[in-house]
Amino acid sequence: MDPEILIADEPVSALDVSVQAQVLELIDDARKRFNLAVLFITHDLRVTAQVCDRIAVMHKGEVVEEGSTAAVFAAPKHDYTRALFDSAPGRNFQFGKFDAD
Repeated sequence: MDPEILIADEPVSALDVSVQAQVLELIDDARKRFNLAVLFITHDLRVTAQVCDRIAVMHKGEVVEEGSTAAVFAAPKHDYTRALFDSAPGRNFQFGKFDAD
């Protein structure tokens, strides 16, 4: 098998921060080694900021906003996206820890 995409559905939820980092590094390593696109599904905005170069925000099963992660975080356009970001603890998001190669 030679997959083109890895779908990761909540791969780091309920893990402590050190284990999260290890899992994220494994996913990033696999992405680079096998030249994969990664669809990363998560509710964790901090993780999103670190690992995603693009983001799609879903509400009630529908995409309500999408774009580059930095642009959406900097200026969310949809009311739901703004409410989601406003409810997140802390706002010191580190962007691009896992840069696209």
